[in-house]
Amino acid sequence: MAFGTAHHETTFQMLQLLLKEDVVGKSVLDMGCGTGIIAILAEKKGAASVTAIDNDEWAYNNTYDNLHINNTKATKAFLGDASILGNEHYDVIFANINRNILLQDMKTYCNVLNNNGVIFFSGFYTEDNEAIQKEAEKYGLRLENWSERNNWSALRFRKTTGQID
Repeated sequence: MAFGTAHHETTFQMLQLLLKEDVVGKSVLDMGCGTGIIAILAEKKGAASVTAIDNDEWAYNNTYDNLHINNTKATKAFLGDASILGNEHYDVIFANINRNILLQDMKTYCNVLNNNGVIFFSGFYTEDNEAIQKEAEKYGLRLENWSERNNWSALRFRKTTGQID
């Protein structure tokens, strides 16, 4: 099973959090999109624009196909990693990757997240929550909520400061 089928705990949690999140009219980034399931749901829930990015060519191709099958109009898929993020800005970010990549790229995500925007991190074990939260706080992110399923975590943060130098 691939990530993005909602069978894995992290994808399941991200989908549950997205179902509760108001994304109507908002710009959404799905980082580490896998099959594109989070991006597709965000568009179906009314997001104005959705960007889906994965560094795995199979995942990118799978996302591209799934976007077509689901007749999405506001979602674009890209092959790459955080280094392809430029001057775009997002109201909501989903980053379901792994602990080390999240810690490495958190500053980049924060720089493209609008003030008062929300970001969801998953792809790590509950014992990594403290490291993720500590790094997030360096970049003006405030933990608002979290969930756990079979020792896997998903954390919701809100951005409280501007661009990080």
